[in-house]
Amino acid sequence: MEGLVGSQMTPITARCKQLSSPFLPVFSPRFTKKFNLSLIGMSKSPKSLNLIAASVQPLEAAKLGPFDNTLPSKEVLELWRNANAVCFDVDSTVCLDEGIDELAEFCGAGKAVAEWTSRAMSGSVPFEEALAARLSLFNPSLSQVQDFLEKSPPRLSPGMEELVKKLRANNTAVYLISGGFRQMINPVASILGIPPENIFANQLLFGSSGEFVGFDTKEPTSRSGGKATAVQQIRKAHGYKALVMIGDGATDLEARKPGGADLFICYAGVQHREAVAAKADWVVFNFRDLINSLE
Repeated sequence: MEGLVGSQMTPITARCKQLSSPFLPVFSPRFTKKFNLSLIGMSKSPKSLNLIAASVQPLEAAKLGPFDNTLPSKEVLELWRNANAVCFDVDSTVCLDEGIDELAEFCGAGKAVAEWTSRAMSGSVPFEEALAARLSLFNPSLSQVQDFLEKSPPRLSPGMEELVKKLRANNTAVYLISGGFRQMINPVASILGIPPENIFANQLLFGSSGEFVGFDTKEPTSRSGGKATAVQQIRKAHGYKALVMIGDGATDLEARKPGGADLFICYAGVQHREAVAAKADWVVFNFRDLINSLE
């Protein structure tokens, strides 16, 4: 769903080997100048090399690019390690896929939805408008959704289960906040051991015969700014002193506002959105970095 934001996006194919550098501490300027890319285990893809090079080479303050934040500051690390709650986006973060796109493909409307999304990316489109337009292209019935869920089990991002276990072992509350649908997110939450009350997502609505009739517009995540609202509600209800949001899109970045998330970590292991990554407190391409930083 994040793809509807008009920003440059570089897709990273989920089936390819992801960047998996070990967690790196903050280097002193002197050490960084001598840092050699050959020390990092990575793909030989020129594009991947460019991504890593931008994060480890010393840059003048005026020339800092969007990847200088792949090395977290001490303040960012402290917030992450002491978080009382962590909120995860689902599509292209917790899971490798975009749920609505996969459902549309299953229902035979994948191309039409993709074309609409492509047009939407040329400018800013209110989230609720984009959501309604895409659903109207294939109007999924209850039986289609159930069939899809049976034949297409969730594909979790590498390291996701281990990260959630680590957070829960540290008594850190975990939430799922998504512009996707509860029908498809409930199985994900079940795998991760996340209770239903910790899910903030949309709800597909069906008639008495199982026909599609729309979605619940009362859910905060059904409209623009909804994830930020959900995070603010979570914080207010539980009084968390330190809360972190992790996701890949602009709607996740929006959650970092007064009364919301203290820290936004951009996960770029599936989709890399440069405009979002540039404004993140920390950019990671592999959840292993987050796991290692907690040990």
